[in-house]
Amino acid sequence: MGAPPGRTGRSLLGRGSWLEVRRIGDILRLETFGGVLLVAAAAVALVWANSPWGDVYRALSGLRVGPSALDLNLTLAQWAADGLLAIFFFVAGLELKREFVAGDLRDPRRATLPVAAAVGGMAVPALIYVAFNAGVGDGALAGWAIPTATDIAFALAVLAVISTHLPDALRTFLLTLAVVDDLLAIAIIAVFYTSSLALVPLALALVPLGLFAVLVQRRVRSWWLLLPLALATWVLVHESGVHATVAGVLLGFAVPVARRAAGPGPGLAEHFEHRFRPLSAGVAVPVFAFFAAGVSVVGAGGLGASLGDSVTLGVLVGLVVGKTAGVLGSTWLVQRFTHAQLAEGLSWWDVLGLALLAGVGFTVSLLIGELAFGAGSARDQHVKIGVLTGSLVSALLATVVLRVRNRRYRLLRAEEERDTDSDGVPDVYEADETQD
Repeated sequence: MGAPPGRTGRSLLGRGSWLEVRRIGDILRLETFGGVLLVAAAAVALVWANSPWGDVYRALSGLRVGPSALDLNLTLAQWAADGLLAIFFFVAGLELKREFVAGDLRDPRRATLPVAAAVGGMAVPALIYVAFNAGVGDGALAGWAIPTATDIAFALAVLAVISTHLPDALRTFLLTLAVVDDLLAIAIIAVFYTSSLALVPLALALVPLGLFAVLVQRRVRSWWLLLPLALATWVLVHESGVHATVAGVLLGFAVPVARRAAGPGPGLAEHFEHRFRPLSAGVAVPVFAFFAAGVSVVGAGGLGASLGDSVTLGVLVGLVVGKTAGVLGSTWLVQRFTHAQLAEGLSWWDVLGLALLAGVGFTVSLLIGELAFGAGSARDQHVKIGVLTGSLVSALLATVVLRVRNRRYRLLRAEEERDTDSDGVPDVYEADETQD
């Protein structure tokens, strides 16, 4: 027998509070729009790279701009990966801190499932990749982390295309899993993909970072004070050898979540998130996708040859099989050891659909591929084919499972949106608060 709806602490995949669900709904709308742009940018890049004008695309990607004196004479593709993705990771840092301070992750009972699912969804793909490449040698194992990342924007674009009425609990779980996934991916990039470390620039980066933290803790919002400090932090982290996107995360972590006790309006983290999430979802990630996804199939040795490569297979199988097994298996283990039941109206088919959707890896997977093998290298080209193919297969399989369940989702969504007293809060959430 299913658990009562909304009892998140006693059931798996239960609803959160109405305020949390409404906040997550606003985030998902922006990310869905960004995901559509991301897919469009990747498609344009893929077609252009394999067209008669492919050399123009590669020349554009390799165009260098920036001051050489600061070691910032980078290609446009590098600016997209190191610079624009720093905005993406800044927003990820804001969202991570908000989730741990004021969101579902602050409650251990609610955090157990998405954390376990994210860890399982990263560990199993990594093991599968290692299994495919253990005896290959020549540095192939450096790409072990490539199939571990979930791209929430791409996944939401898939949901938008198939027009599924995913219930609030499943949408919340997917976003929270992606947030934890981002945290683990950031840690992996910082620890395992720092090839050389310059301690002096890294130590100097603490100065503008510290000043930035002091100002935001005092609720200073003046861009002319904060932006130069953020840029200085980014430049020094870039100079240190640590990937520059880590600077974005550290800056996001510095921003306070709670608002002033007597002050009206949103907290500073929420304010910055509203300002920068559209820039991240609508510009930074699509532009990175445009420069990162343009793999020439002929240049990679042909599709057949690429799919026969152990790196490509490790990434592809890791995303499709590893992500599904990791997320689904971890969820089953949580249910097994906590004796919790799935929330009323949900089944293991729904968990399978989300687990397959978690195999849609893109932005961070492509970034790790470049860090592991070098942008533009033969193996980097194979990584791109593995990521694109694996994400497409995962998306198609998730579409089949979730569309089969869409009639049930439509009923659940209708129940979640019913507001008989027209007070702006759906009846089911008022019932949950009454039971609390």
